[in-house]
Amino acid sequence: MWLKPDEILLKNAFKLWVTEKDNEYFVLQRRRGYGEGGGGLTGLLVGTLDTVLDSTSKVAPYRILHHTPDSQVYWSVACGVTREEIFQHWEWLQQNIMRTLSVFDSSEDITSFVQGKIRGLIAEEGKTSLVLEDDPEKFREALLRFEKWFEIPTEEKLVTYYSCSYWKGKVPCQGWLYLSTNFLCFYSYFLGAEVKLVISWEEIWRLEKTSNVILTESIHVLAHGEDHYFSMLLHLNETFSIMEQLADYSIKRLFDKEAFEREPALSDPLGLEAHAKSQQFRTFFRLPKEENLLEVHEGFLWVPFSHFNTLGKICLSENYLCFASQDGSQCHIIIPMREVNAGLTDSNSAWLFDLCGSGLLSHHCPVSGCQCGEAIRGECQSLINHFEDNPDDVTLMVGQKDSSKAVSTEALMTVFHPQDVENLDPKMLKEKMKEQSWDIHFSEYGRGTSMFFTRKTRDLIVRGVPESLRGELWMLFSGAVNDMATHPGYYTELVELSLGTSTLATDEIERDLHRSLPEHPAFQSDTGISALRRVLTAYAYRNPKIGYCQAMNILTSVLLLYAKEEEAFWLLVAVCERMLPDYFNRRIIGALVDQAVFEDLIRENLPQLVEHMTDLSFFSSVSLSWFLTLFISVLPIESAVNVVDCFFFDGIKSILQLGLAVLDYNMDALISCSDDAEAVTILNKFFDSVTNRDSPLPPTVQQALVSNNGKASHVGVDISELIREAYEKYGSIRSEEVESSRKRNKLYVIQTLEDTTKQNVIRVVSQDVRFNITQLDELYNLFKRQHFLSCYWTMKSPALLHHDPSLAYLEQYQLGFQQFSELFSLLEPWAFCTYKSNLSLWVFRLIDENQDGLINFKEFCCALDTLYSSSFTNKLKFLFKLHLPPGYGKGCKEAEEYSYKQFCDTSLLKMVLVLYFVELSGRGRIDLQAYLKQWQNEILKKEETIKDLPRINQTQFIQFSKTLYNIFHGAPEEESLYRAVAHVTSLLLRMEEVGRRLQEPSSPSESEKAAGTSPAEDSSTEQGPVTPESCDTSSSHNSQDAGSELSDTEWSFSFEQVLASLLNEPTIVDFFDRPLNIQTKLGLARVAQLKLKADKGKDSKGN
Repeated sequence: MWLKPDEILLKNAFKLWVTEKDNEYFVLQRRRGYGEGGGGLTGLLVGTLDTVLDSTSKVAPYRILHHTPDSQVYWSVACGVTREEIFQHWEWLQQNIMRTLSVFDSSEDITSFVQGKIRGLIAEEGKTSLVLEDDPEKFREALLRFEKWFEIPTEEKLVTYYSCSYWKGKVPCQGWLYLSTNFLCFYSYFLGAEVKLVISWEEIWRLEKTSNVILTESIHVLAHGEDHYFSMLLHLNETFSIMEQLADYSIKRLFDKEAFEREPALSDPLGLEAHAKSQQFRTFFRLPKEENLLEVHEGFLWVPFSHFNTLGKICLSENYLCFASQDGSQCHIIIPMREVNAGLTDSNSAWLFDLCGSGLLSHHCPVSGCQCGEAIRGECQSLINHFEDNPDDVTLMVGQKDSSKAVSTEALMTVFHPQDVENLDPKMLKEKMKEQSWDIHFSEYGRGTSMFFTRKTRDLIVRGVPESLRGELWMLFSGAVNDMATHPGYYTELVELSLGTSTLATDEIERDLHRSLPEHPAFQSDTGISALRRVLTAYAYRNPKIGYCQAMNILTSVLLLYAKEEEAFWLLVAVCERMLPDYFNRRIIGALVDQAVFEDLIRENLPQLVEHMTDLSFFSSVSLSWFLTLFISVLPIESAVNVVDCFFFDGIKSILQLGLAVLDYNMDALISCSDDAEAVTILNKFFDSVTNRDSPLPPTVQQALVSNNGKASHVGVDISELIREAYEKYGSIRSEEVESSRKRNKLYVIQTLEDTTKQNVIRVVSQDVRFNITQLDELYNLFKRQHFLSCYWTMKSPALLHHDPSLAYLEQYQLGFQQFSELFSLLEPWAFCTYKSNLSLWVFRLIDENQDGLINFKEFCCALDTLYSSSFTNKLKFLFKLHLPPGYGKGCKEAEEYSYKQFCDTSLLKMVLVLYFVELSGRGRIDLQAYLKQWQNEILKKEETIKDLPRINQTQFIQFSKTLYNIFHGAPEEESLYRAVAHVTSLLLRMEEVGRRLQEPSSPSESEKAAGTSPAEDSSTEQGPVTPESCDTSSSHNSQDAGSELSDTEWSFSFEQVLASLLNEPTIVDFFDRPLNIQTKLGLARVAQLKLKADKGKDSKGN
């Protein structure tokens, strides 16, 4: 690696460095303790010094220095980890620099030229480098250490590194912590004791900041059941934040294939920080996912309703200017640039925005006191100018586009329960009072997208939202109004594209349509059902990764009651993709994470309940529907909508608060209950007793209570009082704390799911193999790690292209040929197969039963089990089949017919053929289940016997013999095994010759001639040492002699013949019957797996 020229003095350097090469202008040196003659006390001291100190000498054991004859000053210009690397640099200097230096007259000119050339080389390399550091030279050195110590492929991106202490037991090890996109690594070396740690982010169960008596503050990492502590970090919070982001990004790849493709700016800490801040910005202001935080500055916002300036943060993205107060007033505002009429500067240098909130209210928003006001003003003015110059864009941004006639333009509640203006009953009067309160609020705080959000807004939400304003406020609070405004006509297009499609999602939607609020009149008619179908189908078409998930129908039904159809679609988008991330997928990970957060809050806020019920998993199971449906499935609809009001304003925090309030309200009853069933009954009765006394809906719309609920022991609880109590008791829970707890628990929840998947896979595979559970566990970890190693550094990996977390657990992790060959070469028992050999390809083809180019864990284990634990006959049969199609090339016609017969025996083809012929004959319907059961029984009963195997031809048999030679290579009895194979080969050839002569007429002279050759063949097998090459020659010679007088037809052998011949060789039988222990291989594979990947990457680059 070329280094920025740095001046050094060699007065005492020769105590640490040895000169290996030198010339008039350059010196190549080796660090003492490295290379030839290293070790001993010198090696220990130098190694310790190199690890503890942060210097170039610590990085590389080789370096090149530049000097001139008349100067005592030396300049470091290059360093290297290996002799090959440093010698490449030396040769380049010899060929490209030395000849040029002779033209210069002075030493200063020579040094200036060399320094300029080296800087030019570094700059050229930097063009393709992704490293963005204040000190790139220092980072380059760290990158070199990282690659040298951990032997990780060069494609891996190092993000950052820190000096820290790693606690191994009770003794701290001072070293270096390296954080890359896929790995957490640590290295320490002290007086001969080396500590090296490599953990993949996907393997981490816990990541948290901790403190105790010994460690004031440290970072705790739990992986593979082991605890790791890192302390004495200069910037611990910064380090933890980066680790948290890297772990969160990596853990998503376990259930989201697109996470590999949506890699954020992970190459440097600044990119990670910007990514995290943009995510927080979008979450807080509920903005579309396309928005990125561009500028953040402190400033003052003039608040007209309070007549004073409030201090806060001004945040600018591509299309929005946002403000959030910092003085405790909980005031924030979102200003879409599409609604800014003009931007003016007043006499006091305040920036005034003239807004037109969708025609609802026009007002001025003065922003002042910003330290970087010019930057914000410039950005805002450019956006304003753009919309002034392009009025068509404004029309598009506010969604002014005709809707399809097929789409409903009215909320279902207005259709099925229009408000009676003349009705003056107490509930309607209270409803009108709520509307007046909101009208007053709108007049003071604005209305529409640029409304001020304050504490008073939350107070009105808690008291209840009027029926007529619910849809509008849901759109505003969720941010869905901005999504719809920036995507005019999008929903209509989706409806047209999605209707009529037939997928698994549409089938599930049709099944659940009539289960969505069936008691409500709106969904007892085709109007409501059709609208629900269109919204769900359109969303499944938009987001096939989610498609359709249970509970989406219930949530969408409520949205359609109070919002127009297109608005309900965008509300669903906001909930599924922004407010409840990862909730609606096959594994409902988001809901499980929030249940873990809920358990933490129970421990913190309800200690009495925790003391009585130490196992809080009960609350996780009972509260799952609370989170998935926002209490809609457990509360009457007229009460549940009040919960939804709070959710759209405060997010998941409101659901957590309400859950705590429900448990607190039933504390005494839950403590006194004797089992979980009784606790469930108590909670169900409580939810049935919750009412909404202020609801203006008639009884036909409200959910009727079940008849036996009238005898419930609970006194009716008003939903408004329950929500108010939740805010009063648990309103101190901050959204930031919830997000932090989400990140902390997400790792554990996902790893728990992964562990469950592993246990299911092992349980299935253990029925077919002889490996014990511990060995299968280690095999699974290696197999899964190999899967991800194949996905880390290439987007074209077959395993990644077919990676689908929604598949059955046995198919979630699969390997393509390259990945399989690497792992198989580490685990196969006889070292006859490397990742470069063709034999691994034949093994791959043989065990790839469905011929999809991918191997699952069961197929992999069954192959290893055959080689390690099966009988001699089964091992030989496996090796024999390797040399038949589909393993080894094209074979004889008999083998091809055998493969075709195997294909035709599959139940799927049989079913297709039966259905086809039944349809042709017109015999009507048949009992498919009976046929499927019959075919399954046939397949289970039928086991492949040695007589079913086709014969092996001449080319295949020669290759089979070579395979045996490869297996025996390196064995203690190698010589005798080679002789045994040669003898078997000769015997089989003579048997084939005799068999042919019995079938064909031959003259006595030919028979005598053939018989006369036998002694020569026998004697040839007993002369001198036997090698694979000599055996191949002998086999070829024998085959030529045996076939010289016969027809040109190729000879072939059956498996029975091969087996019988090999059974006569005790040396071979003993070799294959010898017990093999896979445990040693597993231990070596864990260490060598990553190194093999790195070496393979270097080989491919070298080629």
